[in-house]
Amino acid sequence: MIVLGIDPGTAICGYGLVEAQGSRLKPIIYGVIETTPDMEAAMRLRKVHQEIDGLIKQYQPDSMGVEMLFMNKNVRTVMAVGQARGVILLAAAQNELSIDEFTPLQVKQAVTGYGKATKEQVIYMTQRLLSLPKKPHPDDAADALAIAIATIHCGRSNRMRVTNDRLC
Repeated sequence: MIVLGIDPGTAICGYGLVEAQGSRLKPIIYGVIETTPDMEAAMRLRKVHQEIDGLIKQYQPDSMGVEMLFMNKNVRTVMAVGQARGVILLAAAQNELSIDEFTPLQVKQAVTGYGKATKEQVIYMTQRLLSLPKKPHPDDAADALAIAIATIHCGRSNRMRVTNDRLC
């Protein structure tokens, strides 16, 4: 099973593809989609959509995991991330790809076993679970890999459910 994990954003959108081979997890590719502040909002969203769509078409994942939107004091940030999530979900729907959504707490719990783990703990466990020689970088890509791992462990394709911020 191949899963695409997405950490949505318009300035930086993290992605990570992970393959589950039995109980072994293998990273396929990870990175970020970056846009510049001088780009119009619609062009930034188009770039995110096109690149996610391209990843889906190229790697043919079985499912996609996306981080849920969490509240932020900055309304502009919340709106931009919400718009990015919208074009990401659209790309998945256009490719008939199943989608699982996770809160940051659920991702932390799936990767580390502790819902209040630090970012460094999540990155460390992501590196270990994927047998990466060094820490995945940048943080948005590491987060996307963690989301892919959470999807493999707890996604609908595994017939497990995540409810009320409780894992599986």
